[in-house]
Amino acid sequence: MAMYKVSFLNQGKVYELFCRKVSGSDLSYGFIEISELVFETDDSVVIDPTEERLREEFEDVEVLHIPMHAVIRVEQVRKRGICAIRDSKSGEKVTPLPLDGPRRKR
Repeated sequence: MAMYKVSFLNQGKVYELFCRKVSGSDLSYGFIEISELVFETDDSVVIDPTEERLREEFEDVEVLHIPMHAVIRVEQVRKRGICAIRDSKSGEKVTPLPLDGPRRKR
């Protein structure tokens, strides 16, 4: 079965996701839809925080409709790589840290 890497802009960041289906959207002209998102399923000890965040963000998504102007690239790939969130200007990986840190006692 085919595998696709889709890169798109979302809130000033470049998201890179892997999926099994890409097509024109029935929702409206000007959108593409991606479905059957693929995330790492290995229960290894090491967890990529970006991969985990993306899995949680898209956990209940059956079909993702992306505006065509936000799509950077769609690639058909042989195997799944690493999902990523990159800064749109520098291209560096962005690892979002929790905003709620431990509280200091005063």
